[in-house]
Amino acid sequence: MGDVRAPQPHRVAVLIQDGFIPFEIGIPHRIFGKARDSEDRLLYEVVTCTPGGPGPVQSDSDLVVLAPHGPEALAEADTVVVPKFGSDYAEATDGVLSAPLKEALDQIRPGTRIMSICTGAFALAAAGLLDGRPATTHWAHTDHFRTLFPQVRLNPDVLFVDDGDILTSAGVASGIDLCLHVVRSDHGAAVANRVARATVVPPHRDGGQAQFIRHHAPAPGDSGIPAATAWARAHLDQPITLEAMAAQVSMSVRTFTRRFRDETGDSPGRWLQRQRIELARNLLETTDLTMEQVAARCGFNTAQSLRLHFHAALGITPTAYRRTFRG
Repeated sequence: MGDVRAPQPHRVAVLIQDGFIPFEIGIPHRIFGKARDSEDRLLYEVVTCTPGGPGPVQSDSDLVVLAPHGPEALAEADTVVVPKFGSDYAEATDGVLSAPLKEALDQIRPGTRIMSICTGAFALAAAGLLDGRPATTHWAHTDHFRTLFPQVRLNPDVLFVDDGDILTSAGVASGIDLCLHVVRSDHGAAVANRVARATVVPPHRDGGQAQFIRHHAPAPGDSGIPAATAWARAHLDQPITLEAMAAQVSMSVRTFTRRFRDETGDSPGRWLQRQRIELARNLLETTDLTMEQVAARCGFNTAQSLRLHFHAALGITPTAYRRTFRG
């Protein structure tokens, strides 16, 4: 037999400048750096670079990091991540990039996937990468973003926006959701879920979920919405009504619906549908169950119903998904 070489890891370049948030540059290193295949091989290689070349970079605190790469790393990257740095508006308060940052971004090859975290979207918009495209950024800066970049189709109410080769996320922690979403899209739910478990974060928050969510302060003895969602997850193979979920926490349907949206940023029906799809993804990746059996375990009743809902949610049939992501 010929020499069978392991596939090269997907190369991710994280671009930083003075004023970066340490937590934000840690997100891609942690999420992508933990992603491994079934043979424990790294799926991504993550490097850190700066527009001005290798050297020390001052964070927004007293932490200084030594970035080992210059802008040439962007020309070699398969994915580029641009977090917040500099001012709150990523050197684009007037809608114009600094010369070093513009020259660095110009090195990105056509077709490279580009992601932003928080106000990193200002840099992408100033470079013209978001013209006519949907995007998001931190909710506190959306008014200023609209003033500077009216040509961008800004959605201020979501955690992240996936527009194919350009992906933008909202404030700080939503970068975790976006990076997990990318891992899930690249390698399936099982790999993304392993990364989430290792990082001790929720495996999936839908990109359309609201950025700013009010949290209810429960009364003594009130187990609240989490009790209802835990019950629902344990009974996905059964018909689940709004009335049944509300009954788990002794609430009226009206109160439950309002509280559910306040605490999760989503409607009970949409949340439940997403749980069924996520269970189906895991079963398709990790079992040899037939489509009818997968449908039954997820509460879709028939394989045809599973196919319709699965394709509507992910744009791919269950059979094609299993063929792509089955280990």
